[in-house]
Amino acid sequence: MSALFDADSPTNLAEYSVSELSGSIKRTVEQAFDQVRVRGEISGYRGPHSSGHAYFALKDDRARIDAVIWKGTFSRLRFRPEEGMEVIATGKVTTFPGSSKYQIVIETLEPAGAGALMALLEERRRKLAAEGLFDAAAKKPLPFLPRVIGVVTSPTGAVIRDILHRIADRFPVHVMVWPVRVQGEGSGDEVANAIAGFNALDGTTGLPRPDVLIVARGGGSLEDLWGFNDEAVVRAAAASAIPLISAVGHETDWTLIDHAADRRAPTPTGAAEMAVPVKAELEAEVAALGARLQAAGLRQMEMRRQAVRALARALPSLDQLLALPRRRFDEAAAGLGRGLSLNTLNKRRSFERVAGHVRPEILETHLVRRRQRVADAVTRADRSTERLVTRLGTRLAGSAAALRAFPPRLEGQIGRQHDRLRSLDARGQTAMAAFLSRRSDRVKAQLRMLESLSYKNVLKRGYALVRDAAGQPVKAAATVTAGDRLAIVFHDGTVEAVAGEGSADPVSGAPSAQGTASVPTPASTRPKKPKTATPTDQGSLF
Repeated sequence: MSALFDADSPTNLAEYSVSELSGSIKRTVEQAFDQVRVRGEISGYRGPHSSGHAYFALKDDRARIDAVIWKGTFSRLRFRPEEGMEVIATGKVTTFPGSSKYQIVIETLEPAGAGALMALLEERRRKLAAEGLFDAAAKKPLPFLPRVIGVVTSPTGAVIRDILHRIADRFPVHVMVWPVRVQGEGSGDEVANAIAGFNALDGTTGLPRPDVLIVARGGGSLEDLWGFNDEAVVRAAAASAIPLISAVGHETDWTLIDHAADRRAPTPTGAAEMAVPVKAELEAEVAALGARLQAAGLRQMEMRRQAVRALARALPSLDQLLALPRRRFDEAAAGLGRGLSLNTLNKRRSFERVAGHVRPEILETHLVRRRQRVADAVTRADRSTERLVTRLGTRLAGSAAALRAFPPRLEGQIGRQHDRLRSLDARGQTAMAAFLSRRSDRVKAQLRMLESLSYKNVLKRGYALVRDAAGQPVKAAATVTAGDRLAIVFHDGTVEAVAGEGSADPVSGAPSAQGTASVPTPASTRPKKPKTATPTDQGSLF
C-alpha cells in the first residue's frame, strides 16, 4: 500500500484513495476473521439464484449480517436453508468494495442444536400433513405373498444382510436392491430417486416390477437420519404406486417417511417379516385346512348315506309298486280282443249306413241337379249380361245423342267417360269369366268325387255287376229263376248269360244260381281271366 504525503499539509497523515482504503479494509477483515462460526436466524432467503448461488442474511435480536453460499458449496450442504431457521454457519468474513458492505461466505451450515432440528422437523411435518401426504385413507394394503421385493438401502451395511437372511428363512422370493447412501449430503435425493425408479419399472426392460418396497436403514442420531426427513423423500414415498414399508432406525426412531409410508416397521428385520409370511406356517395351515375339508367331506357323505338308507326303508317294495299297474294291464289285455271286435263291428255298420246313401243312382241324380244348376246359372248370367249390355248400349246411345248438342269443349270429358265405360265393361266381363271359372271348378270337383264313389271303380278291383233283363241290378240270388237272361257287367265290358238251377251257398245257406254263359253279343272280345275264389271268412284276429 502506498501513501502520499503533502508538504503543505498541516499534518503528516497518509492520504489513501477509496480503492486503496477498501482493499486495505478487505485484507484486514479477511485476515482477522478468516474462519468463524456464527449463530443466527436465516432472514430474506428466497432460494438459490439463477446462477446457483444463495444470498440471504443472518440476524439476532440486535444485529444483522449478509451471507452468501456459493454454488459448489450449496450442492454439498446436508440441510437446505429455510426462512426463519436458526443455524450455525462456518466460513470467513469478507467485504464487498463496490458497496462498502461486509458479509460472511458460508462453507458449512448446520441447525443450531437438536432443538432447532426438532422445531424444523415439526414445522415440516405440519406442512406435509396439511397437504394430505399422511392421510390414512391413501394407505395401500400390502400384498399377501409378493413375488418380487424391492429394497432401498446401503448395499454394504448389515441392514441388507438382515433383510435377505430373514426373507430366506420365512419365504424365499426374488429381492432387488437399489443401492443408495443412507446418510450424509445427497442421501435424501438418492432415496427419492430410488423409489421413483422402482415405480418406473414395467417389466419390459428385463427387470421385474416389485410388488412391495422396503426403505431401510439402521439406527443413528437425529442428524444421521435426517436424510429420511427430506421433503423429496416424503413426497416420493407418498406418490409411490407400489406399497411401501419404512424401516428407518430403531423402534423409537421416527422420521417423516414413516408417516408417508403405507406401513412402518420398527426395524429392518420387522420389515422383512411384514413383507412375506412364514412358508412353513402356510404349509401347516393348508395341510390343516385340507384335513378339515376331507373330514367334513367324509362326515357329509356319511350323513347323506344314512339319510338315503332311512328314505329307502320308508319306500314300498317293487312288487307293491307294480301290483296295481299289473292288474290294470291284465284287465286291459283281457278286454282288448272284445273291444277290437266291437269296434270293427261298429265301424262296419257305420260304413254300411253311409254306403246306403252313396248309391250310384243318388250320385247320378245329384250330379244331374248340379249340372242343371250350373246350366241355369250360365243361362242367367248370359241373359243378365245381354240385358246389361243392351241397357248400357241404350244409355250410351241416348248419352251420345244428348252429348252431340254440347259444345266441342266437352269432347275430352266425354272421351274420359267413354273410356271409363269401356273399362267397366272389361271388368264386368273379367268378373263374369272368373265366376264361371269358379263354378266350373266346383262342377269338376263334384265330378271327381262322383268318379271316386262310382261303382265302376269297384269293378276295376275284380268285382262284377249283375243286371236282369230290365237292366235293374240283381241284389240277391233268390230273385233269379232258372232261364232268366242276365247281363254281367265288368269294368271293361258286358257279358250276356242265362241263369241255371240254383243251389245253397255253403257259407250263408242262401240259394245261388248256376248257369251257362252264352255270348251272343259280347261287349268285349278280350279273353277273361278266371276269377279266383275269395276266402269267405278270415277268422278272428284274437
